[in-house]
Amino acid sequence: MKFRRTSWMTALVIVGLIAYACIALMNMRTKVASANETEAQLQQRVEEIQEENAALRYAIEHRYDESTIEDIAREKLGLVMPDEKIFYDSGQ
Repeated sequence: MKFRRTSWMTALVIVGLIAYACIALMNMRTKVASANETEAQLQQRVEEIQEENAALRYAIEHRYDESTIEDIAREKLGLVMPDEKIFYDSGQ
């Protein structure tokens, strides 16, 4: 009789350990999924910053080009060339 009680208790302990392992595995899968999502967001942000850095690097390297200076004068300062006419569309 003692042998049967021990095997029943052993089976109960094994089932408990398996249940614990399954719950721990599900929690780990949730954490891994969350970490993967965070990694994807951070990777996207890194790519955006790299593009911004490339644009800034280009602007620094070409800061003395006449076309760059003209573009800045037109876009940011609203300047125009002498005898140049600007037309604004007021139909919108």
